[in-house]
Amino acid sequence: MDGNKADAVRIQTSILNAAEKKVLIWLAERQPKWMTSDILTYIGTFGAIVIAAGYILSSCDAGWLWLSSLGFVINWYGDSLDGTLARVRDRQRPIYGYYLDHTVDAINEFIMVLGIGLSGLMHLNLALMILALYFMLTINVSINAHLKKEFRLTYARLGPTEFRVIMIIVNTLFAVIPGLYGFSHGFTIGGHEFVFRAMDYVGVVILAVLSVIYLTSIVKDAREYSFMDPPHKMN
Repeated sequence: MDGNKADAVRIQTSILNAAEKKVLIWLAERQPKWMTSDILTYIGTFGAIVIAAGYILSSCDAGWLWLSSLGFVINWYGDSLDGTLARVRDRQRPIYGYYLDHTVDAINEFIMVLGIGLSGLMHLNLALMILALYFMLTINVSINAHLKKEFRLTYARLGPTEFRVIMIIVNTLFAVIPGLYGFSHGFTIGGHEFVFRAMDYVGVVILAVLSVIYLTSIVKDAREYSFMDPPHKMN
């Protein structure tokens, strides 16, 4: 890996960023000595497994969505605190940390999305489309980290933490409103019948938002790179 990626400027402009930083520093300063950034990273993965388990079990009872919400909190704790702990203790490992953090993030995202796709609350194909588009956006972020030393963590003032909060709110609504959990609507397109549940509509909104973010990002980035690297004049 080109070590410059690890030194890219982090762009974090999310709604909760300022408050979250203070909370993470407060938590990092109070971690026991045996706690390490690696352990926190794996705690984040455990949280992703809990999220997936909660969604899959929710096919039997909406009450399991509370477990999924707990998983989002665990995932936030491990995934967000690992880097902060390294910075607070001045034990940063930029190259190793960059590799491990983003590799594990991809695994976690796969686990979480697969869980909701297997839950029956959302069509698996729709869940995988969301995952594929998210990975495309992640690839674009990594390219920018390499080419212009800019690592963007948020878009439209939304980042991973805001996403977790949104999903906890969605889970809560589905758990406490029986009509929402049991809602389904059938329709026909091109002679094919589809049945959408309420979570499918949430997925469509997420897919649409990610599509807009991705398309506007690559158009903006392409223009910037065209300016940075203009075509050669013909002799």
